[in-house]
Amino acid sequence: MSAVLVEAVRDAQGARGEPAQCYHCGLPVPGGSRWEAHVGGAMRSMCCPGCAAAAEAIVAGGLGNYYENRTEFAATASGGADAPELALFDEAGANGEGSFTIEGVRCGACVWLVERRLGALPGVREVSLNVATGRIHLRWDPQLCRPSTIVRALRAIGYTAYPYEAQRHGDAMQRARRTLFRQLFVAGLSMMQVMMYAVPVYLAGDGTMDADMRALMQWASFALTLPAVLYSALPFFAGAWRDLRRGMPGMDVPVALGIVAAFAGSCVTLLAGEGEVYFDSITMFIFLLLGSRYLELEARRRATEALDTLRRGAPASANRLRGDPALRDSELVPAAKLAPGDLVLVKPGQAVPADGQVVEGATEVDFSLLSGESRPRPAAVGDSLPGGVVNAGQAIVVRVTSSAHESTLAMLVRLVERAGQGKPAIALWADRVAAWFVVALLVLTAVVYAIWHVLDPARAWQAAIAVLVVSCPCALSLATPTALAAATDRLLRRGVLAVAPHTLETFERATHVVFDKTGTLTHGCPRLRRVLPVSELDREACLRIAAALQADSSHTLSSAVRAAMPEPGLQARDLRFEIGRGIEGSIDGVVYRIGSAPFVAELAGGAARTAAPPGTTTVWLGTAGAWLARFDLSDSLREEAIDVVRRFRDGGKTVVLLSGDEQAVAQAVANQLGIAHAYGGRLPAEKLAFVRELQKGGAVVAMVGDGVNDAAVLSGADVSFAMGRGAELAQLHADGVLLGEGLGPLADAADTARRTLAIVRQNLVWATVYNLAAIPAAASGLLNPWLSGIGMAASSALVVLNALRLRKD
Repeated sequence: MSAVLVEAVRDAQGARGEPAQCYHCGLPVPGGSRWEAHVGGAMRSMCCPGCAAAAEAIVAGGLGNYYENRTEFAATASGGADAPELALFDEAGANGEGSFTIEGVRCGACVWLVERRLGALPGVREVSLNVATGRIHLRWDPQLCRPSTIVRALRAIGYTAYPYEAQRHGDAMQRARRTLFRQLFVAGLSMMQVMMYAVPVYLAGDGTMDADMRALMQWASFALTLPAVLYSALPFFAGAWRDLRRGMPGMDVPVALGIVAAFAGSCVTLLAGEGEVYFDSITMFIFLLLGSRYLELEARRRATEALDTLRRGAPASANRLRGDPALRDSELVPAAKLAPGDLVLVKPGQAVPADGQVVEGATEVDFSLLSGESRPRPAAVGDSLPGGVVNAGQAIVVRVTSSAHESTLAMLVRLVERAGQGKPAIALWADRVAAWFVVALLVLTAVVYAIWHVLDPARAWQAAIAVLVVSCPCALSLATPTALAAATDRLLRRGVLAVAPHTLETFERATHVVFDKTGTLTHGCPRLRRVLPVSELDREACLRIAAALQADSSHTLSSAVRAAMPEPGLQARDLRFEIGRGIEGSIDGVVYRIGSAPFVAELAGGAARTAAPPGTTTVWLGTAGAWLARFDLSDSLREEAIDVVRRFRDGGKTVVLLSGDEQAVAQAVANQLGIAHAYGGRLPAEKLAFVRELQKGGAVVAMVGDGVNDAAVLSGADVSFAMGRGAELAQLHADGVLLGEGLGPLADAADTARRTLAIVRQNLVWATVYNLAAIPAAASGLLNPWLSGIGMAASSALVVLNALRLRKD
């Protein structure tokens, strides 16, 4: 069936009055369906949200011609109601990397099982589950594995999973939140009512209450406990059943066993007419544990707020101008359809839909979404604007320089999605411990029951229930991810993006902080201060040659020279770039070199004729056998650089300046900033070698650079931060990105790293000490079930609340 025939069949069915077909799979579209997707320049009807999501993914991935070239509708494979949806995601094309939403993960045992099961799939190369955000990131071989295989494997072991989609993920979290709140409300209501009947029984322990009244109170407690057990406790029973089916018990198993054992024992006592009942303990335990889970769910929701905010900042449409821009004749088009060269009208209050350059108008622009800056920046004709910034002044016309998919905001979203995918070493340790915690606990419970059954059979059941209820493996599992998620969100709001999983952990341990100079400690916008000809050529001729040689260079020094001679009127050929040294090229058959003195000397011969002024960066121009000119450039220090360096020094870290500029220039900057160790004249390879030497001596090195020229040393440092500037985000090799224009957030990141690791250690110590103290106390009979329930819920809640302290400014 050709693409034309597919459309013909659709039209014929519509003419006969038959139900419209889904544009993607061809199935009938239900009456009143609201699912649509923008395909081929028009809104197309879809039969289900799965088809709509798949179609949007196909178009967003640049595969829109799939619909033009297909020979039949998408297959609707059998195998369950979700089989068509799974097949649709495969059709969208897989690049071997992606994120999935996963529901039902509760503890380290869940993390261990999921990662182990997926890691065993053919073609899966990397698996990382983040329990704080409910997302799992994978890399796989597209030839051996497909997204549908991954989802089916997860569902086979009892977890609801689907390829990550922001709206669907948010809707799922909202549904889970509402359901959990209803269960929490019912449990709380049951607990309060049961306590009304339990308290008089406790107070009448001296025999003032007759047997009939006591029985009435207990039967009333039984009736009021049923809603909590049969409805509110469903998450624990469902999770325990899933865990038992897969053969790897998680934390829901001891919880469910504790509830069932306490309820069954109370029912037996109630029917026998003698002994203790635990209905009050059961309802209290369910309520407190659901309350703890509700806090955990809120922590997960807040952990994804930063990413959701970024996604919402990307405009879905844009006003593209047609014809003469002065006429302001615009059409509303999807932002994804914009191409370089398009002119768009950005009205006040609207976000710039893609990276571009202002060609008409002047305004102020709000960068808070990208960099966290509160003050708007001015923008005029010729200024470049990243996609996602908001026009806070007058209407402007912007010429698009990159597609919406490649805009700064889109790249930032992808970087944020990468953040949190891996795990630091401390989190891996907690997961390994928690994975076997539950198994050991069940064995211990059986041993405790057996011992008490010999010593005092009447207390055996109570002691076993107390051991099941008091343990808290979830505190171990939540100790690290909740703190890291809260810290990541805090840093992003302050203009720092921690991309690598070890960023905060390693930054906290760093002994040396190494700074690049240009663009890091300085503004990175050097200005040409002086041109000194040293041959018969005059100043203008030397400038023309220099600007022509550097016409295609993105280096900041090259930009400064070009700014002094924007139209050199010459064209350089046979250009050869040597990183960290300079450029060689020919103009009208004459070979020239521009760059460092040693680089130019190899062509010009001899040595540089004049010395550079202190604190000035020099660029030399020469030809075969002759030096032609010296260009003096200087850059100003960032206003916050002195304070940032001082804060690192006061924190006990060794601060080093490592620059490609001459030693005199580097030393002059170091003297102004109070940096004791300055090393200039270092090429990229030499910078990397310097860092390696520090590491060999036992140093933990944090490197801060501009992210482009320092790519090698950023990758080689133990932890690194890059100054993020617009489209350069795509080239970053760093573990963290400073999204704003200054260094201030870097010092905040150091403080946050210190606080985060302190809170993680506090959480782990608390979880470990609690379990080491509470489990023996419960096993020895010192804790009854209701006290054990309070302890378990309080332990989890304390870990989450302690981690959320990091969100406070």
